[in-house]
Amino acid sequence: MASARLSTMQAALRMRPSPIGLNTGRFILPRQALRPSPERAAIQRAYSTAPTPLPQPPKKKFRFIRTAWSVTKWTALLGTAYLAYSIYETRYPQEQIDPDPTKKTLVVLGTGWGSVALLKKLDTENYNVIVVSPRNFFLFTPLLPSCPTGTVEHRSIMEPIRHIIRHKKGTVQFYEADATKIDHERRVIVCNDNSDIKGDVNQTEIPFDYLVVGVGAESATFGIPGVKEHACFLKEISDAQKIRKKVMDCIETAMFKDQSQEEKDRLLHMILNTPGSVVFVRNKTADSMTQVVVGGGPTGVEFAAELQDFFEDDLRKWVPDISDSFHVTLVEALPNVLPMFSKTLIEYTEKTLNEEKISLRTKTMVKKVTDKYIEAEVTRPDGSKELQVLPYGCLIWATGNAVRPVVRDLMSQIPAQKNSRRGLAVNEYLVVDGTDGIWALGDCSATKYAPTAQVASQQGAFLARLFNNMAKTQNIEKEMTHLEELAATSDSDADKESIKNQLAVKEKAVRKVKQLSPFEYTHQGSLAYIGMERAVADIAWWNGNFASGGAWTYLFWRSAYLSMCFSTRNRVLVALDWLKVKVFGRDVSRE
Repeated sequence: MASARLSTMQAALRMRPSPIGLNTGRFILPRQALRPSPERAAIQRAYSTAPTPLPQPPKKKFRFIRTAWSVTKWTALLGTAYLAYSIYETRYPQEQIDPDPTKKTLVVLGTGWGSVALLKKLDTENYNVIVVSPRNFFLFTPLLPSCPTGTVEHRSIMEPIRHIIRHKKGTVQFYEADATKIDHERRVIVCNDNSDIKGDVNQTEIPFDYLVVGVGAESATFGIPGVKEHACFLKEISDAQKIRKKVMDCIETAMFKDQSQEEKDRLLHMILNTPGSVVFVRNKTADSMTQVVVGGGPTGVEFAAELQDFFEDDLRKWVPDISDSFHVTLVEALPNVLPMFSKTLIEYTEKTLNEEKISLRTKTMVKKVTDKYIEAEVTRPDGSKELQVLPYGCLIWATGNAVRPVVRDLMSQIPAQKNSRRGLAVNEYLVVDGTDGIWALGDCSATKYAPTAQVASQQGAFLARLFNNMAKTQNIEKEMTHLEELAATSDSDADKESIKNQLAVKEKAVRKVKQLSPFEYTHQGSLAYIGMERAVADIAWWNGNFASGGAWTYLFWRSAYLSMCFSTRNRVLVALDWLKVKVFGRDVSRE
């Protein structure tokens, strides 16, 4: 009934002339004509008494997209805020505690993986810390093979050591110098200033109470004639810059007018040698020999892949005349590349290298190097050996460690080191055998583990915990001595009982702090880039390993290396370098 009456009123209203229409004509109705009519008032009352429609539930069609957008937006905002805070914290360090003459002096030699990991976790307010190194930066070596081709700029993987030590609570002194001699009896280090600018003092002695030797190792030539004179190593930033110049020089020389085809083929042949070998070291705890693979690591494979990518993506485009002559050869002394990976990943890597047209020569040992060719001994499947001559334009010697002179000199001073060959022999707490208060880590130490950055980093973190525990122990023992003196001078039985209880608590704390287990390496996994935006990963997972390879692993490889970069600054610079190469390609200039 009500709805029928409402429809009648609506029809009557449509038949009446609109007040607005009358008002827009040639005359204006009086004010009374603008008042609501009885029919219009009835309609308004009917609408006001009509039931309010129920709210409709939100549509579910785009709920997932809206949720994803909200999560992305807030993640981006939080990430930006964290990045801004990290940059601010890096740019504006806090004030530091001045050195205390009453504290022990801890000298750290080197700025490599082990030394920097030690400095990162060390409570420097407990010691007077001094760092001595010929380079004033930390180098993120896993991305070093990307530098010669321009995939990553060399400064993007360098972190100034003064940025690191300036953010510590206690002041850390740094001297850019070479440690030429360690006198463990006098407990001093002789240092030489080898910079181009000389001052009044070019040599000095630094006394120490504790010493950590982390000077790394030199590139080994294994006594092969001509390697030191003609090969390019890949261990430092200067090596990467030298390789860059030599590769581009070979290309430009090959393009020189009237160059013979034979000479062009030689100049455009890039050989990477990874002289892997197997050594045996004694496991003191088990009184047995342990097999350790030395060399044959991912550096040679990664640089071969980077060099081939450089050719395929950029050189072939900008220097098309070299397309038929440019060639990369990977020479490996071991039966397979990447011996630290699983068999499945080794096969996948070798297959990928073949797809990239990288020549892989396993069981091939270099015997002699000249300025234009190498002589290599190849082991055939039947065990026979053949000597081959391989012409080359650029030879990169990608691995091999040799003991530095300062380490060799220290070993000669200590009778307990006479049987050590790979470096300073250390015990399970990384104390150098035959010494007191001297520790060694990284490539300059001889342990049952392969000399890798991962091992050195864990050794540095272990020594940081050890030194922090030593400082806590010394502080607690001082407090105990003070309490014992108070107990001896106190006449009150209640005070003596209270001091006795405090001593019991301190003794328990000392025992707890001293309970530091020996160093034990935990393998986190291995990563390697193998070219064509593919990578292989062998990651420790629960009680086993997770092995994978391909494009998704390549994304994991990049994200893992970004997270392992030392600072926010390094991460941002490396990410921008990758983006720049993706957009503009690699630079083909010589420098």
